Order: sequence, then C-alpha cells, then structure tokens
Amino acid sequence: MASSLTCTGMIWALLSFLCAAVSCIGFFMPYWLLGSQLEKSVSFGTFRRCSYPVRDESRQTTVMVEQCGRYASFQAIPSAEWRICTVVTGLGCGLLLLVALTALMGCCVSELISRTVGRVAGGIQFLGGLLIGSGCALYPLGWDSEEVRQTCGNLSNQFEL
Repeated sequence: MASSLTCTGMIWALLSFLCAAVSCIGFFMPYWLLGSQLEKSVSFGTFRRCSYPVRDESRQTTVMVEQCGRYASFQAIPSAEWRICTVVTGLGCGLLLLVALTALMGCCVSELISRTVGRVAGGIQFLGGLLIGSGCALYPLGWDSEEVRQTCGNLSNQFEL
C-alpha cells in the first residue's frame, strides 16, 4: 500500500493516535478527584462517579454503593462548571480522535493527506488540545459543589480542596 505521508508524517500519525487514545481514556475515567465518604473511597470525573451514598429505608441508614457509573442525567452533574468541562473536553477528545484516525488512514492510502490537509489537521489538533486544556482548567471551578464538600470536606472551594 502506498502512503501519502513522509517518515515524519507517519511519526505524527502514530503520536496523534497515542495522544488521542490517552486523552479519551482520561476523559472517560472517573478518577479526576479522590476523597472519602462514610469511610469509603470516592472518586469523581467530569460526568462519572465511583461510590455514592444511598438511603437504605429498611435499616433507616445511609450506605455507600461501591460502583462506578454516570450521573442519571446531564443536569445531575454536580456543577455547571463540570457540565461545561464535560462538553468542552469531550469535543476536544473527539477532534483529536478524528485527526488521528484520518492520519492513520493517510499511512495506508496514497494522496489522502496533502501539505494543506496536514496543516489543517494540525490546526484542528491545536484546537482540540486547547479545548482539553480549557476543560481541565474549568474542572476545579466545580470543587465548591455540595457533593465535593461532602467528600473532601466542608472547606472545599474553587481551586481549594
């Protein structure tokens, strides 16, 4: 199979794919913030959480369910900042993945990636990286939500756990 990429382009395609994969894995993992509640380990991501309290009506007590899962709805995400972070970071990961898969196809298909397409793809990658960076910068703004305060202490505030 003929390639439309030079050796440098193939390295770019491989590194783009690795970067997109790591970014997407990090986005989906719920281990962005760690704390404890009712003597159990609790972790939060932008749209996922591990270990959450549930009221046990039969024993009239609160128990911790030690499972990971998404919030029931987009509005159930604890803060507006985390909702924005979810959208912005997800868009950034999507853009990185789109460029990476296109670059990998360029390794196998001739005449797919020209100099202009490469420059546009680099610009899209830059935008994706900016979006992911912006999402990571927005995440600590949500540390003042009630769920984080219950888990990390009542003194939790934006950029301060």
